[in-house]
Amino acid sequence: MTTASIVLTGCGGGNDLEGIEVSKSGTPKVKVEKDYTTDKTESKVVSKGGGEEISAGDTIKINYVAVNGRTGKEFDNSFKNETPMTLTLNEKTALPGFYKGLVGQDVGSRVLVSVPSEDGASLLQSVESLGLEKDDTMVFLFDLVAKIPPKAEGKAVKAPASVPKLTYGKDQQPVKFATTKKTATKLTKSASHVLIKGAGDPIEKGATLSVQYVGQKYPAGDVFDESWSTGPRQISIAEGSAVPCLTDLVPGHTVGSRIVVTCTTDDAYGKDAKKNGQPEGPLIFVLDLLDAS
Repeated sequence: MTTASIVLTGCGGGNDLEGIEVSKSGTPKVKVEKDYTTDKTESKVVSKGGGEEISAGDTIKINYVAVNGRTGKEFDNSFKNETPMTLTLNEKTALPGFYKGLVGQDVGSRVLVSVPSEDGASLLQSVESLGLEKDDTMVFLFDLVAKIPPKAEGKAVKAPASVPKLTYGKDQQPVKFATTKKTATKLTKSASHVLIKGAGDPIEKGATLSVQYVGQKYPAGDVFDESWSTGPRQISIAEGSAVPCLTDLVPGHTVGSRIVVTCTTDDAYGKDAKKNGQPEGPLIFVLDLLDAS
């Protein structure tokens, strides 16, 4: 996604967001004149939410409309897709235009952000697939829906002794699993266990989740992926979008929880995992279930 500040060709315009029109409909429309450009990320509050201020490093849930300043055409819209996006506002993972345009805004606000090429389109790997060129300005309308908590919070629950022991690092972040004398060395079936019981709603089948996680070969092998170093990830647990153990075993757990999911080979990436460049064999995950939609 990205945003652009408008230059109205032939009208003496500069970096001016005032000329961009935003409808008040449930699925807003953003009208941007063709050949709109900006040389600096600019933001304008369309309506102020009055919620908590967003800080650098926060993970937020947003809806958005994205418009190509060169063509004036919309190229993405989460309102239509009914799939809000999760975005962590750090300088490692967020486009500079998002970081500059959204830090300091309030939750609940609707904000226009114009993003010049150097803060947006020129940094995108899939720019052509969005109908963009590397030197395009982008204009975004963001609805700042909520802050996503950084980790699970709730009542601690003791996992069965047969489950590998989770070890922790800095700030009590999960790092990896270790075996004990009681660890089951082989998995006969996939299972899930609660470590922290969150107070949110039960997660439904097919949901899109914001999670922190560690994925590791079972029972105490290599960690093949984790999110704690970069910030929460957004994943779908719809059938075919995630490994079967997550699709089947995450639904029913509550938002805010920390769970362990152990996956047999068949319920993970299957017998062809290595050939497909995926971790092979049985796997174990710890997931903080931070948000669901």
